[in-house]
Amino acid sequence: PKKTVEGAIGGVVFCVLAFIGFALIYNQFLVTENGRILPIWLMAVVGFVTAVVSMVGDLTMSLLKRHYGIKDYGKILPGHGGFLDRFDSVIAVAVILAVFLGTTIH
Repeated sequence: PKKTVEGAIGGVVFCVLAFIGFALIYNQFLVTENGRILPIWLMAVVGFVTAVVSMVGDLTMSLLKRHYGIKDYGKILPGHGGFLDRFDSVIAVAVILAVFLGTTIH
């Protein structure tokens, strides 16, 4: 409930734009001594994958909550699904970014 196709599309678009913006700022101001730059196309792909994985993580945790009849993970953040609900997509994204960084950093 309360998840829309428009919200998913907007989330993907803004995530891709955020990753592209980060790459542009990094390439302009933070390039290391060895001159490595972040390819814009690669950051767009990583942004897309990150957005999709984030949604999958959120929907997966929602599915598990429904399966086990859990309304909220806790009462610290009432009305928001609990404290862990703020991090369910972050946990999924962290795994994917760790794999991505582990394969690209030498």
